[in-house]
Amino acid sequence: MTDTRERSEGSAASLPSPLRPRSVLLGFAPWIIFDVIAGPSTWKLAAFTAFVAALVFSVPDFRDHRVKLLDAVGILFFGVVALLGCFLDRHDLIWLETYAQVLSSGVLALIALVSLVTVPFTEQYARESVPREFWKNPRFRRTNRIITAAWAVVFVATALLGLAALHTKSMGDWYNWVIPVILLVLAIKFTKWYPAQVRAQGERAGGVR
Repeated sequence: MTDTRERSEGSAASLPSPLRPRSVLLGFAPWIIFDVIAGPSTWKLAAFTAFVAALVFSVPDFRDHRVKLLDAVGILFFGVVALLGCFLDRHDLIWLETYAQVLSSGVLALIALVSLVTVPFTEQYARESVPREFWKNPRFRRTNRIITAAWAVVFVATALLGLAALHTKSMGDWYNWVIPVILLVLAIKFTKWYPAQVRAQGERAGGVR
């Protein structure tokens, strides 16, 4: 039993880099579009643009019958927000104008946290560059759980920063843009760095055995 587990763990040394940051960024693209465009007078346009982007970016996955969680939730979220903007009065949507960016970050945090209970959302992207026989490899799955948890921390922090920006006008740009962008860059770097470290450790362990 132990030998089987060791072989399973050790086989991860031959894995390619389990996750391509660019593929994850493409999944985030509609959310980034929404955050960049959304404002008191532009959130409807932001929601519609993000909805169209989410649909377009999901076409290859729809064709292959493997829609990812991030894409599916994006289509649903931005579709609902766009519909609310079309059919409800502006007075009824003041809360949405105020909290649009906070909501988008909160939904991303929820996606990441919920996916940790089932299949980490980054694993769906990692599978695109990893042979199917490695998908249940303990090291592969653990790596994606850690990366997904890191993204969850970033999303939670970004949502909290957005809330803080609503009550601290003097630091609004820092809370809405500067710090979130820094966190995003760090998360992207971690997404690229951590799998490489795991692979290097696996190769060293394989060499020792």
